[in-house]
Amino acid sequence: MDLHNSYPAVSDLRKSAQKRIPHFVWEYLDSATGDERTKARNRDRLDAVGLMPSVLHGEFTPDLSTTFLRQDYALPFGISPIGMSGLIWPNAEPLLAQAAAKLGIPYALSTVATQAPEDVAPHLGKHGWFQMYPPRDETIRTDMLERAKTSGFNTLILTVDVPVASRRERQTRSGLTNPPKLTPRLLAQVAQCPSWAMGIMRTGMPHMRMLDKYTDAAGQGRSTTEHVGYLLRTSPDWSYVEWLRDAWDGPFIVKGISRPEDAAKLESLGVDAIWLSNHAGRQFDGGPATIDTLPAVRAATTLPLVFDSGIEGGLDIIRALASGADFVMMGRAWHYALGALGEKGPAHLADMLAKDMQANMGQLGARTLRDLPAALQLP
Repeated sequence: MDLHNSYPAVSDLRKSAQKRIPHFVWEYLDSATGDERTKARNRDRLDAVGLMPSVLHGEFTPDLSTTFLRQDYALPFGISPIGMSGLIWPNAEPLLAQAAAKLGIPYALSTVATQAPEDVAPHLGKHGWFQMYPPRDETIRTDMLERAKTSGFNTLILTVDVPVASRRERQTRSGLTNPPKLTPRLLAQVAQCPSWAMGIMRTGMPHMRMLDKYTDAAGQGRSTTEHVGYLLRTSPDWSYVEWLRDAWDGPFIVKGISRPEDAAKLESLGVDAIWLSNHAGRQFDGGPATIDTLPAVRAATTLPLVFDSGIEGGLDIIRALASGADFVMMGRAWHYALGALGEKGPAHLADMLAKDMQANMGQLGARTLRDLPAALQLP
């Protein structure tokens, strides 16, 4: 079967995945917070980014390769960290790490994934990124860094836009709790998704394995959107960033930036890259679309910029790169691919995105990614 005929777009993967993932898990993956206006705003504002076609460039095949943080990549995009990834699709973390290794793109593991760094290590390529939710205790912090480094993760991401738990009303209505409890209502949903159910039977009910070393099952009284990680976590400040910069031997990215003044200060502290993100609308429903923050942040720093939030295809990747981003990361789309196609999904998604980028770059007369800013249609 030619997957490009059956699944030519991310929307096709999404539609199929929704049928194969239990509803309460789907709501965790696909929801945002509040009325989900920020999630919608991300989409609307990406659609508003216009690009000007250019003609008479002759025959060429667009080059999608790039260099980011002194590493060469055949593609300008990678796999974002998602907490409880293995709940969304069984064994998601190793499957995505394996796919990233074959593609030669970054795979980012979350602190609150269902696999620990040691579990993912055998599947990891040379572009492993570890995303840290900031532990309050320095001893735990140091140990986490050592575990990540020993497991082969060479780039550290500090996520700073989750100072408190978000409400995620749609997720709460679904009945999902942390840790998950399979009530009769949820079991009825599981019964309708046999591939997911059989996978979970093999892997066991997912939980945050990295945190087993530091916590037990305590922590009663948390909201349904909080989890055991909040027992360890703090809300970081500037000194926390400085501590991590000194403690980590390797590239260091700070994720969740919207304000240009924050980007400028992070550059002064020795951060290696800035990750623009509004957490795909999952944390705060009153902020700007990430694409709207990009030009000002680009003007405020010379650091490389990572972009996420709202990417749904190759054209969106082009829009972000044309607007000033150096690299693009996606989370939901990779899990739609797993949900739709299992282990075949990530490779198909990457090929789909690459083909979409090349088709659109052909219309723009853009031979390389460096040509994209010239195609931006300014207001």
